[in-house]
Amino acid sequence: MRIATWNVNSIKARLPNVVAWLRTASPDICLLQELKCVDDAFPALEIGELGYNIATHGQKTYNGVAILSKTPLEDVRRGLDGDESDIQSRYIEAVTGGIRVASIYLPNGNPVETEKFPYKLGFFDRLVKHARAMLRHEEVFVLAGDYNVCPTDADVYDPIGWANDALCRPESRALFRTMINLGLTDAYRALHPNVERAWTFWDYQAGAWQRDRGLRIDHLLLSPQAADRLQACEIDKEPRGRDKASDHTPIWCELAPG
Repeated sequence: MRIATWNVNSIKARLPNVVAWLRTASPDICLLQELKCVDDAFPALEIGELGYNIATHGQKTYNGVAILSKTPLEDVRRGLDGDESDIQSRYIEAVTGGIRVASIYLPNGNPVETEKFPYKLGFFDRLVKHARAMLRHEEVFVLAGDYNVCPTDADVYDPIGWANDALCRPESRALFRTMINLGLTDAYRALHPNVERAWTFWDYQAGAWQRDRGLRIDHLLLSPQAADRLQACEIDKEPRGRDKASDHTPIWCELAPG
């Protein structure tokens, strides 16, 4: 089973690229982030024609997450518990093909001197608590998406220049490590521990894509039961080079049959 995650940075703006990639890569499950549309505006017809069942948690103009799967979606849950005042659409979870998956769009957190950074940390803390609860059920699950965290200096092209950015701040990295210390596995690093310049994001500014000045901020975190089945994990850079591309590119993992 191939599970992919991709921050599309507006499903409306990237629809031709998304459809083309889904048609050729054909993941069994695809987790999307930053839809930037309400549920009713999601292009369900175009994507459904490719054989996908769809669950969305949309929001006008900002945020928005989705799960696409070639098998039926069950037990769909939207949002994270713990903060009733949080109305941003950043989390959706479902069971499909015998696996529980979640699409996550963790807050960026910049500028760090504003309320955006505490919101990022608060959301992340709620995600940690949710993951801890999920682990008690000993399910096969994958928590994937745009975490907006470079886990280590190896995951950013310029560690010194980015040291005070919310994506690289010690508080953000500490929470990511907490997820790993719970028993989750970073699928990419599990199979590619020493690969350098493995980016999933290149900014639109200053020729970042052309100069390969990127970040690894999109992650697939696997429960122990999922990690036992991990066979492959790769970053597909091809979509980032297309016209009108998202600033992120897909990353996917392959799990052996259960």
